[in-house]
Amino acid sequence: MPQAKKYVRITHGPSKTLLADGPLGWGITAFEGNYYISGKYLKTKGFKANYIPGFCLYKFLYVWQDFVPEEGKKVKNLGWLYWLPNPLLPFIWFRTALSGAHPELEIDRYEK
Repeated sequence: MPQAKKYVRITHGPSKTLLADGPLGWGITAFEGNYYISGKYLKTKGFKANYIPGFCLYKFLYVWQDFVPEEGKKVKNLGWLYWLPNPLLPFIWFRTALSGAHPELEIDRYEK
């Protein structure tokens, strides 16, 4: 019997906005408790760069992203995006990243 494929669905709890839905692996990569989401599986256009820079010693330079739901209040620094990423970590390249521990995010893993 073929093994079921693992997926993840990430929702912004207060606004009930679906942020991402797709397969775990290359589509949505779980790494260090965070989720790096390929554009194909990002289900909203609500992320806007706020141009606050950040630096990770081994992943390099990123910019924070605010989330602006269609209805509701803007959430500052909900995500981030590596704009000068480490070339040895292609799964973070230019992908919106979300923390798996953020209190406003609902993360559901499922199989199909």
